[in-house]
Amino acid sequence: MGAERVERVAGAPRIAVGAAGSGPLLVFLHGIGGNRRNWDAQLAAFAGAFTAAAWDARGYGDSEDYDGPLDFADFSADLVRVLDHFGAERAHLCGLSMGGRIAQDFYARHPDRVASMALCATFAGDDPRDPRASRTQTAEEFVESRVRPWLDGAPPALAAAAVGRLMAPGRPDAAFRAAVAAHAALRAGSYVKTVRASAGFDRVAGLARIRVPVLLVFGAEDPLTPPRVGEYMRERIPGARLEIVPGAGHLVNLEKPAAFNRILRAFLAGRRRAPPAVARGGARM
Repeated sequence: MGAERVERVAGAPRIAVGAAGSGPLLVFLHGIGGNRRNWDAQLAAFAGAFTAAAWDARGYGDSEDYDGPLDFADFSADLVRVLDHFGAERAHLCGLSMGGRIAQDFYARHPDRVASMALCATFAGDDPRDPRASRTQTAEEFVESRVRPWLDGAPPALAAAAVGRLMAPGRPDAAFRAAVAAHAALRAGSYVKTVRASAGFDRVAGLARIRVPVLLVFGAEDPLTPPRVGEYMRERIPGARLEIVPGAGHLVNLEKPAAFNRILRAFLAGRRRAPPAVARGGARM
């Protein structure tokens, strides 16, 4: 596959992207408590057929921090820069949790730049007509449970406890350690802003308007976005395919990487044809 390289995407803030391989662009988007290293097993698995890229979202990992509040439109604008950096008119997007919300927001704003989406352990927002849409927490509980420890200092033991609540009991030790390391490396200010922006996320109305292939991947033991959320999304996204991974919690790609990679590989099979490129800086080639 070739060694992973770290690329710096110009603009403000600068975005760090780990990439490997060549071919159509496949972008992995981490969750609210993660960073690009959460996708190491996926970059290794998909670099033989794609330009596999995993970013650190703004304010995370090796990407620059930023001033002021956060809106999901900011993530989408950053993702436009990432696609332009790699010369891709369109990309396959694979996002987990917050990353899945970023993918949905990006599609709503830039549908012509999305080739397909894998939406994993995520949600589109609350639907008062159908309780299956909701997380297991209210928006207020979601914010409080994640923000309060950071406002109180967030010692390393709390990072382990937070991760432990999201993963299935039988998770591999290596996956648990990787998730704890990512959580412990969070920047408190950026994390708090991201949590608050996520609490108000709502793309429910847009599900029926999605016109690209969509894969939904949920962990059977996910305590935050259980499989019923995936069932709700499958019913509303035309042609969507839902896969439930046994023995996995919320961090499904870390907990069950072999099963996750097999499912994603099957979904992407036959979708390797590269779309027309974009010159760096955004001009169509």
